[in-house]
Amino acid sequence: MESLSKEAVAMLALFETKAKSVFPTLGIEQEFFMVDRGFYQARPDLIATGRALLGAKPPKGQELEDQYFATMNQRIMACMQEVEWRMWKLGMPLKTRHNEVAPAQYEFAPIFERTNVAADHNIILMQVVKDVAARHDLAALFHEKPFAGINGSGKHNNWSMSTDDGTNLLDPGDTPQKNLQFTIFLAAVIRAVDIHADILRVGVACAGNDHRLGANEAPPAIVSIYLGELLDSVVKNLIAAADVHETPSQNEHMRLGVDHLPNLPRDATDRNRTSPFAFTGNKFEFRAVGSSQSVAWPNIILNTAVAESIKFLRQEIEKASLKASSASLPPPQSYLRAAPKVVSDCLKKHYRVVFNGNGYAEEWRAEAKERGLPAFNTTPEALAIVDNEKNTKLFTEMNVMTKGELISRQHILIEQYNKEIMIEAKTLANIAKTSVIPAAMTYQKRVADVISSALSASVKLPLTRQQEHLTDVATSIESLFDAIHHLSTSIKQVPHDDESKASFYMQATVVAAMKEVRHHCDHIETIIDDDLWP
Repeated sequence: MESLSKEAVAMLALFETKAKSVFPTLGIEQEFFMVDRGFYQARPDLIATGRALLGAKPPKGQELEDQYFATMNQRIMACMQEVEWRMWKLGMPLKTRHNEVAPAQYEFAPIFERTNVAADHNIILMQVVKDVAARHDLAALFHEKPFAGINGSGKHNNWSMSTDDGTNLLDPGDTPQKNLQFTIFLAAVIRAVDIHADILRVGVACAGNDHRLGANEAPPAIVSIYLGELLDSVVKNLIAAADVHETPSQNEHMRLGVDHLPNLPRDATDRNRTSPFAFTGNKFEFRAVGSSQSVAWPNIILNTAVAESIKFLRQEIEKASLKASSASLPPPQSYLRAAPKVVSDCLKKHYRVVFNGNGYAEEWRAEAKERGLPAFNTTPEALAIVDNEKNTKLFTEMNVMTKGELISRQHILIEQYNKEIMIEAKTLANIAKTSVIPAAMTYQKRVADVISSALSASVKLPLTRQQEHLTDVATSIESLFDAIHHLSTSIKQVPHDDESKASFYMQATVVAAMKEVRHHCDHIETIIDDDLWP
């Protein structure tokens, strides 16, 4: 934050805009699940890992969107109102609460605050939600993907920059194309996201987030920027030095086709839920952060990257002001003349990171590769590049972290990933061996006894489908035994001499083995007696 303030104040000083400090602001949309505590306590996987490691998909999930658009359950409402009251007493007022898309999924959002304060308050909010939920005989789940087959949870970071007098540096105003201050800081953010997309991806890398990024419910693992129609047109005009009057109007109204309804203003920001980093009016929404994460780490990265870009643009403006066309002008006129060309060149060079389409589309993955944008689909891939030369230079030259501190964070994040996957793997293997297998074998015996009795009857009975069912049960049990053995062997063979190597092994081998175990467990759940299912 200090680095960002220093560079932003220096940039504003070029144009004689007085500011004592500039600080990043943050509004955090915290998503989570809330389930009955009795159900939670009956699930050792939820208790140990925060997510259901097995469980067949039910016939109805979120297909009807009847959770998102429904009134809130009264039991949940009482719990959330108590959370709001407790947060208010702690001096941390919450602004909104609502249902989310998935069944039993909800969201809180606070009032915008300085980023460091918002990060602390979010941690307190998560603890208060857990404590209050227990008082209402509920359990709050902050894992990014507690249940397969329905949406997971994120922690959307709505980020901007503000001066000490309250001026939002990312507020485009009524005529963004003529707002030089806005375009300079916008260009700085676009450049930062383009150059430092890899380390921004690191900021949202964790075991839980691997289940949701790019899964048609959350932003893709490819970091890009969404600007919306209006702002994208402004940027293109700035790049081309085109007539600024060609930009769409910011004050358009929706045409409803009903005369007796009033004209309603159209939001020009076009919120794109498939973008990991979208401009939304007067801020950027960093949507890829995981629901269980502390927002401190991703925002340290974002603040540092933007600070470095502001510094770069300031230096470029200072250099350009010394050239012939501006040399005869005194500051700030020389800077005002030089700045538009610097902004235009910056936007032109880094426009490749702007993508206003569907981030879920397979075509975007191919296009992003052609553009040269980095794609890290898993946490081990992302964490491997934390200490590369570019990222080390970023943090050290901006005096945010030393190389040793950066490497320490890398080690901690890799170790945390390895431990979380290992806990999940051991928990799943144990549940499969001690609960699913016994239940399936008990059911197999029941079916076999029934068929055996029928075969010994004095009359010939049609048993083909029953025998096929028994074969399905027996085959599934045998396949599950094989999968458990493979998972157990994979766990034993995790390399211990290199934590980074271990993380790649975990992701490629252990996680794959877990998916195989779950596949067979989920199939068995659909074919055995409900009374026997653990």
